[in-house]
Amino acid sequence: MVLEATMICIDNSEWTRNGDYSPTRFQAQADAVNLICGAKTQSNPENTVGILTMAGKGVRVLVTPTSDLGKILACMHGLEVGGEMNLAAGIQVAQLALKHRQNKKQQQRIIVFAGSPVKYDKKVLETIGKKLKKNSVALDIVDFGEEGDEKPEKLEALLASVNNSDSSHIVHVPAGPNALSDVLISTPIFTGDGEGGGSGFAAAAAAASGGGGYDFGVDPNLDPELALALRVSMEEERARQEAAAKKTADEAAKQGGESSNSQDATMSENVAADDVKGNDQMDEETALLQQALSMSMGDPASSHSGKSTGDVDMMDASTDDQELAMALQMSVEESAKDTEMNKVLGDQSFMSSILASLPGVDPNDPSVKDLLASLQGQGEELFWIRQNSGLNFDVVRNHKCRKDIAGVGGDQSPRTMPDRRLAS
Repeated sequence: MVLEATMICIDNSEWTRNGDYSPTRFQAQADAVNLICGAKTQSNPENTVGILTMAGKGVRVLVTPTSDLGKILACMHGLEVGGEMNLAAGIQVAQLALKHRQNKKQQQRIIVFAGSPVKYDKKVLETIGKKLKKNSVALDIVDFGEEGDEKPEKLEALLASVNNSDSSHIVHVPAGPNALSDVLISTPIFTGDGEGGGSGFAAAAAAASGGGGYDFGVDPNLDPELALALRVSMEEERARQEAAAKKTADEAAKQGGESSNSQDATMSENVAADDVKGNDQMDEETALLQQALSMSMGDPASSHSGKSTGDVDMMDASTDDQELAMALQMSVEESAKDTEMNKVLGDQSFMSSILASLPGVDPNDPSVKDLLASLQGQGEELFWIRQNSGLNFDVVRNHKCRKDIAGVGGDQSPRTMPDRRLAS
């Protein structure tokens, strides 16, 4: 493991507001910086990382080289974007910060993110590169964003002047769908391996456009064990998915066959039930039709059953009417008899002649007169009760008849019968 101190130079100029890198150039750069800081501190616990900005009012050191990852990540929040990038001043300040590192055994490295045009000439940049090489400072450059004004050539010249035993690297990252941090993962800037030094332009461009031309986005030359593990895992996952798909297809086919059989059985049962119901309806309609035809043709056999019920009802009604009429007639006859009796008893001359014709009877006898008066009074009392009483009949449908003579209604207070005596 390499023991080194690293200073990262961030480009926070106005050019980093562009959205050709998702979501913006500055945010994509911040994600890549966080990833590199984590990789550097995890590769060796004694490694230190510092961060500075190259735009704005001037070069500003956010944090000096430290191993505290939380402090490094916290300084990235709230950065202001504006101004122009000062590449030469940023590299010189980073070199000065590395010179004052605490552990002098640490190797020195500067990582520069250049997302805006470079305003310096090649000669100025080459002079800075020679100074870095003299002080044993390695330089990694991440070129993204603007490509005009001979920016790639200037950065290549800077790298050539500082490179010593392929310890320095440059990566050109064109705009694409992949994130900037994803592209840097498979480059020597992230791995810290000196193999494959130089420009690295082809590898980064291929990675930005579609995974670097390697399976799973990993170069087997850089990490053969990881590439092999990923390939084996992918083959196992593919075999598992194929087996699961085959099992699902078999279960679906089995369930489809069972459901079709059950549906056929259900349909056959429904058809049979409909046939039975239809036959019953046809039989009922046929019987009704035959009965109607026989009745219209005057068939006594078919019409006998229809008339019997009506005849019984009519007979019951006629029987009830006859009983009611008979009761009324008897009541009228009794009233007539009572009236005639009252007339006979009220005729004094007739009663006197009858009593005189009887042998041994004296009509003038007081006892006979009292008897005649009492008979006449009883007759008038019976007639009064008959006239003031009601006759009530309750004719029931079960062929029973009950006759009830109700009590006297209305003003039913007893009357004082007149004391009638036969004229002497």
